[in-house]
Amino acid sequence: MKVITTAIPDLLIIEPKVFGDARGFFYESFNQRQFEEAIGCQLGFVQDNHSRSAKNVLRGLHYQIQHPQGKLVRVTQGRVLDVAVDLRRSSASFGQHVAVELSAENKQVLWVPPGFAHGFLVLSDSAEFLYKTTDYWYPEFERCLAWNDPTLNIAWPLDGLPALSGKDQLGKLLADAETFA
Repeated sequence: MKVITTAIPDLLIIEPKVFGDARGFFYESFNQRQFEEAIGCQLGFVQDNHSRSAKNVLRGLHYQIQHPQGKLVRVTQGRVLDVAVDLRRSSASFGQHVAVELSAENKQVLWVPPGFAHGFLVLSDSAEFLYKTTDYWYPEFERCLAWNDPTLNIAWPLDGLPALSGKDQLGKLLADAETFA
């Protein structure tokens, strides 16, 4: 496993060691011990989620203001642009984001710690997105940051408008959003 740091040090790209030949491939998609060594602390995952989305679907930017979730995210089919925005006011990178292309082909995994808003845009005809979370989903604490907030300056590779859920259409600007200490 190779760990790649990003512009925000707490966000990590994890590249698994893939063994492949004419028959196909094998890789260890998760190893608790190696993961905890990479992030420098112990934690547990309590929920696995799996979504399938069509091209141009944008999901996010989601977070939970109470019971914040750390997310370990990957794509098993297709390609997405995955984005995490730092919402920790005490952080030097507050309001900054990292965007990473995750795909079935590159097999990269992104660690998004608690305190970040997270979302993705589907770049391929469809994509299957899997993620582990460190806390359960509490709909009453879920919040959404506006995907198109000009202060975030996220370069979504879009032709026209994305396909959004009703709640994602109501995302708040960073200036108006609840954030973390």
